Amino acid sequence: MDTVERLDGRALLAIAIALLTWSSAYAAIAYALPAFTPGEVAFARLAIGSLCFAALLRVKRVPLPARRDWPQLALLGVLGLTVYHLCLNYAETRIASGTASILISLVPAATAAVSALWLRERLTLRTWIGLAVALLGTVLVVLASGQRVEMDPHALLVLVCVAVSAIFFVGQKALFARNSMLGVTAFAFYAGTLAALPFGWHLPQALAAASWARIGALLWLGIAPTFVGYLAWNMAVNRASASRVSSFIYLSPPIALLIGWLWLHEVPNALILVGGAITVGGVVLANARRRPAPPTAVAAASCARTCEQA
Repeated sequence: MDTVERLDGRALLAIAIALLTWSSAYAAIAYALPAFTPGEVAFARLAIGSLCFAALLRVKRVPLPARRDWPQLALLGVLGLTVYHLCLNYAETRIASGTASILISLVPAATAAVSALWLRERLTLRTWIGLAVALLGTVLVVLASGQRVEMDPHALLVLVCVAVSAIFFVGQKALFARNSMLGVTAFAFYAGTLAALPFGWHLPQALAAASWARIGALLWLGIAPTFVGYLAWNMAVNRASASRVSSFIYLSPPIALLIGWLWLHEVPNALILVGGAITVGGVVLANARRRPAPPTAVAAASCARTCEQA
């Protein structure tokens, strides 16, 4: 499958959908955890997402990836889905949300580094500076919003999430060139769900004892942040480089605060607005590309070189 290595309108729309759905996942996980274990939450959302992908593949009649890619895809699914969601869920039971938000913000930089090593993507100094500026803005937003930040050994689980996310994003990108994006995403989910099965053995008993509101949180997690979110994200990664798309993760905290402003009337203070502006500026800088020289300028420079040689 040919990919379009640019952030066009479709890619930006897909990124927006992914970020909006993913921003709701943290609250939904926190709401579901009193009734379910972290492992049950991870298995439930992955199983629901896999069922949605199976239905979509049947409707679209999309084939699974080539068999030679199954081992790599299975490993990516276990790392990027099973390990990620288990570590994130267990971390949310032990560390402050502010700590998790700041550490998760390392995903773009990690993805850029893995892309440079794995896919040989050439990242300019401007890109790295933009990523650093966006990270600074994200940290400022988290701190200014009053979220608690603390040092805790369980924060290492979030760093594991950062590492496996980068590998997952870049590893899938490498397979999109010779397989259907939908087939690659679905297969990764099947592998991730099977690996999470041992952690969900007692899910039926937990569902029988849980309230409908807690069950609704699981359904939301499986359909919105998992199925819709990952599908939209991979659509964007399929159209542009993984490092460029991942830079938009920095916008998650400002988006969450914007939702709180519009929905809950939680008015942000001036420092939050400054941090949000810095974050947006960093993302724009990281994705900026030098404009090609005008044809007349190129022709003039070529003519000058020819005259000098003459």
